[in-house]
Amino acid sequence: MGKHTILGGKVHIYRREGSSKWQCASFLAGRNRRASTKTDSLSLAKDFAEDWYLTLRGKLRDGEIHGEKTFKHAAEKFMAEYEALTNGERNPRWVQDHYRRIRLHLIPFFGEMALSTINGGTVQDYRIARINVAEDRKPPSRSTLHHETVTLRQVLKTAVRQGWLTHVPDVSAPYKASGKIVHRAWFSPDEYKKLYEATRANIKQAKGERNKYLAEQLHDKILFMANTGIRPDEANWLEYRDVEIVEDEATGETILEIEVRGKRGVGYCKSTTGAVRPFQRMLERNNPDPMERLFAYDHKKQFNRILEDTGLKFDRQGNRRALYSLRHSYISFRLLEGADIYQIAKNCRTSVEMIEKHYAVHLKNSLDAAAINVRKIRKAKPKRQS
Repeated sequence: MGKHTILGGKVHIYRREGSSKWQCASFLAGRNRRASTKTDSLSLAKDFAEDWYLTLRGKLRDGEIHGEKTFKHAAEKFMAEYEALTNGERNPRWVQDHYRRIRLHLIPFFGEMALSTINGGTVQDYRIARINVAEDRKPPSRSTLHHETVTLRQVLKTAVRQGWLTHVPDVSAPYKASGKIVHRAWFSPDEYKKLYEATRANIKQAKGERNKYLAEQLHDKILFMANTGIRPDEANWLEYRDVEIVEDEATGETILEIEVRGKRGVGYCKSTTGAVRPFQRMLERNNPDPMERLFAYDHKKQFNRILEDTGLKFDRQGNRRALYSLRHSYISFRLLEGADIYQIAKNCRTSVEMIEKHYAVHLKNSLDAAAINVRKIRKAKPKRQS
């Protein structure tokens, strides 16, 4: 035979066409390395190749051979430049989320791997390892794994820019590359009314000043979010100086103009009139400094308790409702009222595509049947003359 392998496939022994001498080769430290054994004896060639390979490994370990950059090198380079290059364009929390994924998950798994060895297969091994966690821990969601893959891809792009990789490998998830489209949980107008009536009653039932204060804050938070469409994390970052009560020139109504800090930096939002009174109550209740946060407390447990008590925790499709459902309700309400989908997307700092994908179930009432069911008027055929 003309080709042989030793050391578990790490070293290949072969003969070139027209030569009786055996050659040996191995991929080490990021490139293929070759040498002539200078013998036509296969057994002697194997001995030579084994010594040659072990000598190379020793030189690599001692730093005599410049090794290939590892994932850890690329990750450290990414973290050193990302925040500086995106200053003002990304929310600091979004930047820190990248760094957290790298430190807690990506470096522990990929850190010592040579960059050229990272491919779709190794990334799939990573996903499996993340899913097969200890029994007492909850496996990461599909969304969490997607975000970790996004961070991984950013690190590999950094390696390409540095010349440490020739291209970014395909690290997309197999089998489930196109996820099931889920219509997001929302509150119908009747359910929303039931919710805010329950939170209003919760204020009257609260015992003690602190519990009453938290109940009032939760009630106003629900009204505020359902009339602005901001995300829960955006609401948590809001400061009083970010919100202004204005007279809208286009409608002549009193609304809120909000400077929103989200994952893509600063965006802007105009509320409906329903958000004004809750905001005014918070101003009166808190007498805040301009830099004080609107929602300094986490109301998740209190909110979930009310959802359970009112039977609103799940929608009719079995989707679990959360504070994020108030944003979905805002978008759905606007669609049902016939608002322009582009303006909704712009006001909610998202895309028309995302709205059509996740909220299409609510579009049926906003479609104009007269415009859809247009029929072309056919010309009458001329009668044949007899």
